[in-house]
Amino acid sequence: MSGRRGVTLLEMLIAVVLVSMLSVGMLMAMRTATQAYERTNYRLLSNRRVAAAQLILERQIGGVIPTTTACPGTPLRVPFFQGEPTTMRLVTSYSMEEGSRGLPRLVEFQVIPGERGGVRLISNEYLYSGPASLLGLCVGLIADPLLSLQRPLFRPVGAGPRSFVVADNLMSAQFFYRRLSNDGTEARWLPNWAGDVLPTAVRVQLNPVTADAARLPLTSVTVPIRVTRQPAGPYQDVQQ
Repeated sequence: MSGRRGVTLLEMLIAVVLVSMLSVGMLMAMRTATQAYERTNYRLLSNRRVAAAQLILERQIGGVIPTTTACPGTPLRVPFFQGEPTTMRLVTSYSMEEGSRGLPRLVEFQVIPGERGGVRLISNEYLYSGPASLLGLCVGLIADPLLSLQRPLFRPVGAGPRSFVVADNLMSAQFFYRRLSNDGTEARWLPNWAGDVLPTAVRVQLNPVTADAARLPLTSVTVPIRVTRQPAGPYQDVQQ
């Protein structure tokens, strides 16, 4: 019996330690790989959100539909386009839900305070069923001292449960509107829009709070507006 071969207690302990170390090493490698995958996936989702936000702005602003609405203070119908530094309203052929295949939409863009500081850009969409669906949004006319014109005064845009966050974690966000001179040779970017025609382009100035070289940057978007007709005739001489 003394000559029978076997495993000593020391050999067993060494084997257990080696297996344990191998298991720990494999678990650490799996954890590192999982964390790297999560970081890569988060970065990919973030880049997709940035690309989607820029696409939404380009498609909705570029798909603007010239239309008019009634406005208190004038018997004439005025162009329906609200262009202000932090607010923009328009009727567009592009919907976030249905793309270019759906019905026209009334779209509202608004800059509001962010939940973690800074600001965020939100969007509201409503079904556009004709000029009657725009009644009540314009509450009067106000003078624009920069252009010596009158422009519609609209009801404020509010954030609701169905509001879509286009861009978040922004230091600032502002809209600018391009106006050509009468001879079409000079262009000016204005913070407010007034007139009986649509702007020739809209610039959405987006400034993120922090810049990350590893992620797709959220840059400003300039969208040209090309329409075959304008929404209405002159109304700037109408008295309030």
